[in-house]
Amino acid sequence: MSILYLVRHGQAGTRENYDSLSDVGRAQARLLSEHLRETHFTAVYSGSLARQQATAAEVLPGANIIVEPGWDEFDLSRVYREFAPHLAHDDEQFRIEYEEMQREIAESRGAQDAPVHRKWNDCDRKCVRAWVEGRYEYSGESWTAFVERIRGSLARVIEAAHEGNVAVFTSATPIGVSAARTLEIADGRAMWLAAVMFNTSVTTLRVHGDEVRLFTMNATPHLSEARLRTFR
Repeated sequence: MSILYLVRHGQAGTRENYDSLSDVGRAQARLLSEHLRETHFTAVYSGSLARQQATAAEVLPGANIIVEPGWDEFDLSRVYREFAPHLAHDDEQFRIEYEEMQREIAESRGAQDAPVHRKWNDCDRKCVRAWVEGRYEYSGESWTAFVERIRGSLARVIEAAHEGNVAVFTSATPIGVSAARTLEIADGRAMWLAAVMFNTSVTTLRVHGDEVRLFTMNATPHLSEARLRTFR
């Protein structure tokens, strides 16, 4: 039997530099490192994104990290670039909120604690929903292809037949999709699971033969302070 620890990366950078860790993100990772200090991992995986690898290095310093791009998050920046113009044309409220968000980003001058960088807003939700539903033509990875990629990455880790504990450092949506797979949820409801993931939360799956069960989800015993329990 093996136990897969799916770890979400620490709090990321600002919207214009999201693929990095904020100061809070590094603090979260160090606290998780302390929490897991007595836990031995037989294998450690990470997606190829900088925030995923940086979290892995903080949590398990010195570990031999297997970089697997299949665990990468979907490309929200690209989704915005291609979907926002369509949504702005079709939805006046989206256009107003999107322009306001752009103003707030410019005015924040990269301040890590500015609210615009630390919360999911209606623009985010509308844009991601349009991508999941395939509402407009898109040149990037579709929601369906993304789900298949994550399921394939999960299957490869399982097929490696590691015994003991295995860590996978990834992002909210891959964890949501993986948890949904154990519950036989095959549609966009996996996003509902992804939406509640705290930074550096731990979700565990137990693997016994062909059976994969969700045992814990979104656990943050290492984050005792409310200010450290962040979503973005």
